[in-house]
Amino acid sequence: MNKLLIYTSVLLLSCSKGGVVPALPPAQPEPAKKVVVTLDNEFQTIHSFGASDCWSAKFIGKWADEAKKNQIADLLFSLDTLANGQPKGIGLSLWRMNIGAGSFEQGAASNITDEWRREECFQNAQGQYDWTKQAGSQWFLKAARQRGVPYTLGFSISPPVHMTVNGKAFSPGGGSLNLKADRMADFANFLVEVCRHFEFTYLSPINEPQWDWKAGNDGKASQEGSPAQNSELLAVSKALSDKLVSTGSKTTIVTGEAGQIDYLYQRAESGRGNQLAQLFGTSGPSLANLPKTERVLAYHSYFSTCDDANLVNSRQTALQAARAAGNTALWQSEFGILGDICGKYNGYPRNTGIDYGLYVAKVIHNDLAVANVTSWQWWLAINPYDYSDGLVYINGLDGQYKNHDNARESGQVIDSKQLWAFGNYARFIRPGMKRVRVQIENNPDPVAQAGSYMLSAYKDEASRKIVLVAVNMTDQAVSLPLSGLSVTSNRFTTYTTSQVKSLARATAAADVIQMEPKSVTTLVGTYN
Repeated sequence: MNKLLIYTSVLLLSCSKGGVVPALPPAQPEPAKKVVVTLDNEFQTIHSFGASDCWSAKFIGKWADEAKKNQIADLLFSLDTLANGQPKGIGLSLWRMNIGAGSFEQGAASNITDEWRREECFQNAQGQYDWTKQAGSQWFLKAARQRGVPYTLGFSISPPVHMTVNGKAFSPGGGSLNLKADRMADFANFLVEVCRHFEFTYLSPINEPQWDWKAGNDGKASQEGSPAQNSELLAVSKALSDKLVSTGSKTTIVTGEAGQIDYLYQRAESGRGNQLAQLFGTSGPSLANLPKTERVLAYHSYFSTCDDANLVNSRQTALQAARAAGNTALWQSEFGILGDICGKYNGYPRNTGIDYGLYVAKVIHNDLAVANVTSWQWWLAINPYDYSDGLVYINGLDGQYKNHDNARESGQVIDSKQLWAFGNYARFIRPGMKRVRVQIENNPDPVAQAGSYMLSAYKDEASRKIVLVAVNMTDQAVSLPLSGLSVTSNRFTTYTTSQVKSLARATAAADVIQMEPKSVTTLVGTYN
């Protein structure tokens, strides 16, 4: 029987009779020695946590209200702390900027239905550059750097429209890169020049190549995009590598951006799958020894999180395939709540509550602790839509979000539990920290953990900082004795995100991990 239901009934009865409201029963401690941290058992070194400017920065970055823009930038990038000890923002360590294809200048002729999803291009058909384009995106890029974000990445969704086969920023169909045969060098030159101008740390030239990105029966498309074969990914990367080397660029290439994780290790027959073996294997052309190219393959975590067994098993398989491909590092480079997920979560309508924050934390945990990703990145950092795939949300000044067009020039800024749950990782697990082993002795199965509670741990050897992130999916408090770790003063500083808290700061004893119901808690200390 549901104990919560019984308690609620007693509570209502007591209140109706004027009686004393009984206290919630305390959490029952688990048997001893439940959690063991092993500091010298190390896994991956964390590179970064990031998000992208698509597509809202084009309007929001040009708002006249500087205070609101800075509020958004602080929520995303700030490492400052408020007077009550709560972090001001989630402290992203990587910022992705979309390198537009020019559909915005085409207007309605772009055949992309939503103006928010069109983007400007820095180069025109005559090859001339205009660095005043994408002014909104440039504002947020500058704001990220001002707040100390160490890494930036420029990513292309489509080649410039004056280089594409159909003169559009979406595909004519056929599953191949929408680029004229004689424009490969021009495309590479364009991307390298943009990277030079903005001094991007990384360049991602092709996004989600498995999807066809073509128009519907009405001839209209929803956004910029182009498919690509693995052979085309190799060709684009080779052209970029040559240009980056010849110009002495400091930018390096990160590729893959697989639309879902299983394209890393299967679906070879599509010409767009089995990416780890085909892009970093030893049986043919490979990116492994290509100059200015990171030994990293990026994937997106969409469509692989239902059910919990699939969530875990697909990431275990990806890690095995990455090791087989010469220990290629994995990045999870795009995620948001998309479509129907197990009947529990849905992109539509917008939901910013703790259940959605917990779901995000669960996915982050499994990407980090099962797939061993070194970087984890979000999709829409700023979202004006009635959809659940944002971090910071925008309403129009009238408070409405059903029609997002009313937020082009100004609006209301709204946070979300997706933002703060992501912050439980991004704000505290800094670049260069190493993930270390955590054993939950009474709950060792990662599939069972995904439906109950999860723990991961990270250390900074130089400062001797230890960070644990605890995700409690249940509606019961959890108390887990902790061993294997000696913490200075036997105290953790904790930061909790729940339905009523957003990285709320407190302190706690370091010999036990306390998790509130339906919460994400980060525990920070100094190990001896």
